[in-house]
Amino acid sequence: MDFDFASSAAVLVPLLLVFFGVVIIFSAVKVVPQGYQYTVEQFGRYTRTLSPGLAFIMPFVDRIGHKLNMMENVLDIPQQMVITRDNAMVSCDAVVFTQVIDPVPAAYEVNNLIQAITNLSLTNIRTVVGSMDLDQVLSNRDDINARLLSVIDAATQPWGVKVTRIEIKDLTPPQDITEAMARQMKAERLKRAQILEAEGDRASAILKAEGQKQSQILEAEGRREAAFRDAEAREREAEAEAKATEVVSEAIAKGDVNAINYFLGLKYVEAFAKLASSPQQRTVIVPADFAGLVGAIEGVKALTDNVKRQPEPPPRPPSGGQGGGGSPFATRG
Repeated sequence: MDFDFASSAAVLVPLLLVFFGVVIIFSAVKVVPQGYQYTVEQFGRYTRTLSPGLAFIMPFVDRIGHKLNMMENVLDIPQQMVITRDNAMVSCDAVVFTQVIDPVPAAYEVNNLIQAITNLSLTNIRTVVGSMDLDQVLSNRDDINARLLSVIDAATQPWGVKVTRIEIKDLTPPQDITEAMARQMKAERLKRAQILEAEGDRASAILKAEGQKQSQILEAEGRREAAFRDAEAREREAEAEAKATEVVSEAIAKGDVNAINYFLGLKYVEAFAKLASSPQQRTVIVPADFAGLVGAIEGVKALTDNVKRQPEPPPRPPSGGQGGGGSPFATRG
C-alpha cells in the first residue's frame, strides 16, 4: 500500500497550526491571582509589573520574571545563643512579620529576600540582647521587640519590604542560672513575707495597746461615774436619815414613847439581819426576848397609826359679834 504524503501533510499542518496557536495563547495570556504581583522581563530586562487579574504579554519576547507574594508573611528566626552584657548565655528565637510593598526592589535589589531578612534579624538580635544585662533581657521583652523592629524595618526599606512586627518567642538562660534565679526569687519572697509578718505583728501590737488604753480610759470613767453615783446615793441616804431623825426627834419632844421604840426596833432588826447573813454563822440563835422585837415592831406600827389619825386643826372662830356663833366650849345655863 502506497503512503500518500499529500494527504498526510494536509492533516498534519492544521494540527500543528492549532498546537502553535494554543502555545502562543498560553504564553501571551497570564492570570495573576489576588495577593500576588508578577514582574515582566523583555530579553532579561524588567519592563513592567502585572497586577492581579487577566494580563497579556508578548509571546516569545516577554516572560514572567518573579512572582512576588504581596501578603504579610511570617518568618521564623532560628534559635541562637546570645551573650548578654553581664556575660550570661541566653537562648533566644523570634518571629518576624514582613510584607512586600514594592515588588521591583524586592525582586531585583536583593538576592534571596527570605535569607537576607533572616540573617539581618539574627545579627540584630545578638546586638540588642548583647547590650543588656540578663535581668533587663528577661524583664524588658517589649523594649527588645521595639528596638529590633526599628532597626530591621529601617534596613529592609531599600528592598521594598515593610517589617510590621517582630516578637521574641523564647528567652531561656542556662540551667544553673535558672536555678540561681529561682533561689534568689525564693529568698526575696521569704524576705517580703517576713517583712509583712513583722509589719502585721507591729500593727497588731499597736492596735492591742490602743485597745488596752481605751479600755483603761473607759474603766476609769466608769469608776468615776460609779463613785459619783455612790456619793450621790450616800448624800440622799444621809438626807433621808436626817429627815427621819428630825421627825423622830419631834415625836420624842412631844412625849411620844413609840418613837424611841422605833429606833430601838430598827437597830435590833439590822443587828439580827447581819448576824443571820454572816458567812461564818451556821446556826442562828433567836433570842429569848423575841417578844421585845415584836413589841418594837408594834411600836413602829402604833407610831404610824398615830400619825395617820392626827386630826386636822379646827378652823378658827370669828372674833366677837352677836349671833349664832359663840365659843365652842360654852355650857348651857
